Amino acid sequence: MEYHDFTEEKTDSQALSAFYRSFENERSPVKILLKIFQGNYGKLVLSVFFYLLQASPVIILPIVTADIINIATEPEQYSLTRLIVEAVIMALVILQNVFTTFLSSKYRSLAIRRVELGLRAAMTRKLQQLSLTFHKEMKSGKLQSKIMRDVENIEGLATNLSLNLVSVAYYLISAIIITLIRSRIVFFFFLLTVPIAVLIVAVFHRRLARQNADFRHQVENTSAQVIEMIDLVPITKAHALEDTALSRLNRQLFRQAGSGFALDKLNAIFGSVSWVAFHLFQLGCLTFTGVLAYHKLIPVGDIVLYQSYFSSIVGQVAAVIGLLPIISRGFESVRSVGDIMWAMDVEDNRNKEKITDVRGDYEFRNVTFEYHDDPHRVLNGLSLKIHAGETIALVGESGSGKSTVLNMIIGFYRPTTGQVLMDGKDMTAIDMHSYRSHLATVPQTSVLFAGTIRENITYGMDYVTEEQLQEAIRIANLKEVIEKLPNGLETSVGEHGDKLSGGQKQRIAIARAVIRDARVILFDEATSALDTVSEKLIQDSIEKLSKNRTTFIVAHRLSTIRNADKIAVIKDGICSEFGTYEELMAKKGEFYRFKTLQS
Repeated sequence: MEYHDFTEEKTDSQALSAFYRSFENERSPVKILLKIFQGNYGKLVLSVFFYLLQASPVIILPIVTADIINIATEPEQYSLTRLIVEAVIMALVILQNVFTTFLSSKYRSLAIRRVELGLRAAMTRKLQQLSLTFHKEMKSGKLQSKIMRDVENIEGLATNLSLNLVSVAYYLISAIIITLIRSRIVFFFFLLTVPIAVLIVAVFHRRLARQNADFRHQVENTSAQVIEMIDLVPITKAHALEDTALSRLNRQLFRQAGSGFALDKLNAIFGSVSWVAFHLFQLGCLTFTGVLAYHKLIPVGDIVLYQSYFSSIVGQVAAVIGLLPIISRGFESVRSVGDIMWAMDVEDNRNKEKITDVRGDYEFRNVTFEYHDDPHRVLNGLSLKIHAGETIALVGESGSGKSTVLNMIIGFYRPTTGQVLMDGKDMTAIDMHSYRSHLATVPQTSVLFAGTIRENITYGMDYVTEEQLQEAIRIANLKEVIEKLPNGLETSVGEHGDKLSGGQKQRIAIARAVIRDARVILFDEATSALDTVSEKLIQDSIEKLSKNRTTFIVAHRLSTIRNADKIAVIKDGICSEFGTYEELMAKKGEFYRFKTLQS
């Protein structure tokens, strides 16, 4: 199979912008659905065209069947040749179905799969643009459900709309035209089904929409709790809390099951009412046309013609009504995807200065910061100046604002008031994407993906020489670890790096920072969870990496920052003390108190 229609070039920024525009200033799921298919209308038109040819036997067969019966029952009016000709024509119409079915499916699938690809790509790109605040508030399980399940529902919605609505329209129009030509009495009987179908849809539509929305929320919550439970398995087992974890998840599973059960009951009632109503009409059609034939108002063969058409119409309308839950679920998924696409908490780098070089001078000028939903100030007038090439340690009690300072240096957070300057430039005026290419971070919990050690170290670096890789390994004190592994650099680290120790994962994270050759390095409690030996190795790596670079270190263990150029003590959201290790110890203030408590 060829995949030339699904290359990465199809999801570049220009192509994805169409999906962003589909959600701009628009809240109607129908209009959004129409917009995201822009650029694929030609394929959908071709798909519909070939579908009409594909389905033509269903329209023509009742006419041929009725004619054959009429010829057989009234031989004095018809010749046998006409019967044979009609049979041959019907055979050819049936045979073409093989080719037209393939072509219809091909073009429909191309359109829908490209939209599926583009929509997922646009959502994942938007997630990369959204702030950390958004990600903290939206659980990862919910995001996963939106990207996978909701896009599948939209795909199902598009498939069913493009197939079943076209099918209903095709059969209905064809049947009405042919019936109107052959018998106006039967035509008016057919029209009676329309108000019944509309009434059934109207009665159930809103209830189905509400129940589908509730069920979607329950599925998202379940997905989030399952991922959370999996992440907590080591803690759960270590504290013998398996029953507690299961009980917590089971409550959510029962809520989802209850919502699903209510939805299933509603769908069942809806389906049964539709089935009974339309089959009663089908029986009525058979009886009505039988009476007409009995009184010689229509030929006997036309009973089969009208019954076939009516059965076809009933079947198609019933199918669409039966698809109403799927359609309702699909439109609800469009709204769900909108939770991501409509989110405005994004980093806007348009028309901002691109950074090509970073010296590493930083200054905090009377900076305050508070979260949107929390009036408590994390930073309360922080002022701090760091010179290029310095190693600055940030210490203080938990919650004092140390990690917030790091997040402001990275550009994840913006000051509520005040300024953060980088090389004399206000950080709100620079292109953060270009700026961050000059940074390297080593978080408290190393983030590794399920690849090899080599892939984790060189992540995001397309061109790395073997010499650069080996130098990074040397600085990170990884050489001995790699030599002991059976596959060396090609050893798989497992999911989240679970096959490695904490110290090994941190050294890989440091090697990843080294190989970026960044001018600014940030360590967020990189040794807090390690044993003494691992801590010493990590400390050696940090010292090697920090040379001639501006380095920020958040640390609880004050013994690990003795060699820092300056130490900033953060208390109540301000810098209460600032100086060298010796200066702060001699001052016998807040830092001295921390150090004494750890001695």
